[in-house]
Amino acid sequence: MSTYGGTGAVDTRRPARRTVLVGAAAGAAAVAVAGCSVPAPPGRTASADPAPGRPVSTGHRALLMQFAAHPDDDLYFMNPDTQRLLDAGVPVVSVYVTAGEHTGKNRIKGMPETPPDKAAYSSARHQGLRQAYAEALGAETFTPWRKHVATLAGGRRAEVDTLEHDGRRVELVFLNLPMHTPRRYMALPALWQDRALELRTHLSADSPVTRADTYDHTGLIEVLAGLLAEYRPTVVHTLDPDPDIQHSSEAARKRDSEQPGYSDHGDHTAVASFTWAALLRRVADATADGGPVPAFTTTAFRGYYNRHWPKNLPPRVLAEKAAHLVPYGGDPSWECGNPSGCGDYGVGGDRPLTNWKGWVRATHYRWPAAGPAVTEEAGGRLVAYGVLGLRAVRWREREERTGVFGEPEDLGGGPLAPALAPAVLADGRVLLFGMRFAALSGRGGADRRELVLLEQRSPGGPFLAWRGLGSPERGDDRGRRIGAPVALAAPDGRVHLFVRNADKGVSTRVRAADGSWSPWRALPVQEEVQDGLTALADTRGRVHLLAAGRTAVRHWVDGAPAAPLPLAGDPVAAVPAGDGDVQVFYRAPADGRLRSASGTAPAFEGYGPLAAAPGARGPVLLGRDERGRVQLHRDGRLLTRTHGVTPAGPAPVLHRDQAVVGLGADARPWVWRPGLRA
Repeated sequence: MSTYGGTGAVDTRRPARRTVLVGAAAGAAAVAVAGCSVPAPPGRTASADPAPGRPVSTGHRALLMQFAAHPDDDLYFMNPDTQRLLDAGVPVVSVYVTAGEHTGKNRIKGMPETPPDKAAYSSARHQGLRQAYAEALGAETFTPWRKHVATLAGGRRAEVDTLEHDGRRVELVFLNLPMHTPRRYMALPALWQDRALELRTHLSADSPVTRADTYDHTGLIEVLAGLLAEYRPTVVHTLDPDPDIQHSSEAARKRDSEQPGYSDHGDHTAVASFTWAALLRRVADATADGGPVPAFTTTAFRGYYNRHWPKNLPPRVLAEKAAHLVPYGGDPSWECGNPSGCGDYGVGGDRPLTNWKGWVRATHYRWPAAGPAVTEEAGGRLVAYGVLGLRAVRWREREERTGVFGEPEDLGGGPLAPALAPAVLADGRVLLFGMRFAALSGRGGADRRELVLLEQRSPGGPFLAWRGLGSPERGDDRGRRIGAPVALAAPDGRVHLFVRNADKGVSTRVRAADGSWSPWRALPVQEEVQDGLTALADTRGRVHLLAAGRTAVRHWVDGAPAAPLPLAGDPVAAVPAGDGDVQVFYRAPADGRLRSASGTAPAFEGYGPLAAAPGARGPVLLGRDERGRVQLHRDGRLLTRTHGVTPAGPAPVLHRDQAVVGLGADARPWVWRPGLRA
């Protein structure tokens, strides 16, 4: 274990040598541009200084900004979260990196194929997005949008389509990089890896952008970071930068549209990597001259992962999500006003639900940690810890039970994934665990993840320096697959740290009462499990770990396998039982009803992760109803939060049995104590 003050690796140097790959829409072949030699792999910069104490920006209006590889990625993988924020009045800006042109064939089953036309197909998909988001706003499907050309970093241009309706607003930003080129079947993954490559944008039909631009690795990061600086989002949605390792036959991989060896499309991974590099660049630019850390939260969504795991959306939520793809898919008989087509015809109608791949039937988070992490100081004031601007921050409740937090205090440690795990020692000191992007470079450089620890010096006081805990995996590629940390301070004074590993099992390190750490070790394998682990101690002091697997909920007691429990679609909740065991609550796949592995469960329909805490009259349960509202079951009563800022991210957290704490779309924590107006 080492104390570090290093930085994340994001190279901002511009290569002097280029290979320009021109999209088919531009009608040119690949050409080589003469110049100096290709630069060395990226080195470290001062762009991710983990030292604490920077000012943090405050007071911004809530805005969601999401980054997708293709038109429809947000509809398939980020909903229903996007719709929940839009329904709450949060403006949405969606950035689509590729033109979505693929083969240029807008196919629909049972109809004759038309000649390939990449410019037209791209335009039809853009029209489908306008139709989908018009309906998401409550407007008529073919409502006209305002189109204009925005100038981006380096003088590049993008089409921006804007629609406002009933006080709400959506902007769609089309960068139009190619999906394929004459020499590269997968253009974006090549751009992430190749230090001597440029791509020329496609020209989508019916677009106000009439001249192609070129992008290299650094240029795309600059453009994305520039958009972040312009819009100043408080919530950022991305795709998964580090998808699961997936061993499939070549036939199955091609059938599932997945990249070799991993459970996602290569464009999804590349665009997510570019986006996270741009987030880091945005923070570096904002703080370079002592400016405040931008106050945004991040949520990364799994992609084709949904194909391989139990589906977690109940029927009513699934129907709502699938309905957003109907206007996107459109129909060739529609009169939408777009000469190139009225949607992505192969996606409309009932096809999202009948597609055997099942992508629409689940929404999974890359780091499904509840947040913010919450502790309590002497006197009863709540303290919340979260990740803003890729850095850890601390909020303190101004006065006990007011639910009003002060301004965020920067604890540094960045760049961090949005997953902090607290453990409170017997003397009241807090240990805060996170997952850090130790390097994020591409272009042949390092892409490294590590677990990190921030330890409080004294109860309620300052912290020691961030310390690296390494990774249970060797090598950057396997290390990128680790999950969100989960920690538990056991009654015997030891602290147990758990993390999902690259083999989709669980690895652990244990901190002894004297502060020393054991080596990493893997728990005995039962079967592959999903991320979103649940750890707790029973009344006998035994440590239980639960994880949703492929066929059952897997259970370990003091590191040894225990009897499996019924299959769940999402992470489970558990509380100690009086007999020294635990009571486990879960929802079966595609079922919104609450179930208990050890008896009856109350009526508590909904979807998504659950939380539980012991209560005076039985377990207290926290979750979301089918409309996405936070709900609590306590003392036989079902209570629903109907006021206050809309939550952002996977789930709020239940502190003891009295307070629910979440992070809002305005990047501020909120407290709900049922019985008080939220």
